[in-house]
Amino acid sequence: MSEHSDADDFDEKSKSQVKRELLALQELGERLTTLKPDLIARLPLSDALQKALVDAPKHKAHIARKRHIQYIGKLMRDQDVDAILALVDQLDASTRQYNERFHALERWRDRLIGGDDATLEAFVSEYPETDRQHLRGLIRHAQHEAARNKPPAASRKIFKYIRELDEAKRGLR
Repeated sequence: MSEHSDADDFDEKSKSQVKRELLALQELGERLTTLKPDLIARLPLSDALQKALVDAPKHKAHIARKRHIQYIGKLMRDQDVDAILALVDQLDASTRQYNERFHALERWRDRLIGGDDATLEAFVSEYPETDRQHLRGLIRHAQHEAARNKPPAASRKIFKYIRELDEAKRGLR
C-alpha cells in the first residue's frame, strides 16, 4: 500500500487558489503604486520592492505597465502583506477602516466645540502632542462662528489639526 493519505490532498492549494492569491498580491502592489514616495518609505518593504514602486510611474505603455505590476506582484510574495494592508487601509478613503477613523475625528471635533475643559483634557490625554493654546483658540473661534451663524471655517481648521495629530500618532505623517 502507499503511504499517501487523503488528508495530504487537502493541505495543497489548488492551482486556481494560488492564481487568485498571486493576482491579489498584484492588485495590492498596484494600489501601492498610487501612494506618495514618503508613504512608501514608511511601509515595511524590501529595498527592491520600494525601488519598483518608485519606478512604476515611469512605465507609460500599457504592456510595460502590466509587466511591471506583475514584477511588483512577484516581489510582494516575500513581504508582510498583513502589515502593508493595515497601513494602506488607513490611507485609502474607500475602506471601512478609513471611514471609521474619519468619523471618530469628526466626533472629537464636535465634542471639543460643544464641550468644556474636561473634553479638552480627554483629547489631550489621547493626543499628548497637542498644542493646547492653539486648539483652545480654534475652539473659541468655532463657537463664535456658530453663535453668529457664520460658515464653519474654524471648525474645518479644528478637524484638519486633529487629523494631523491623529496621522502623526499613527505614523502616517
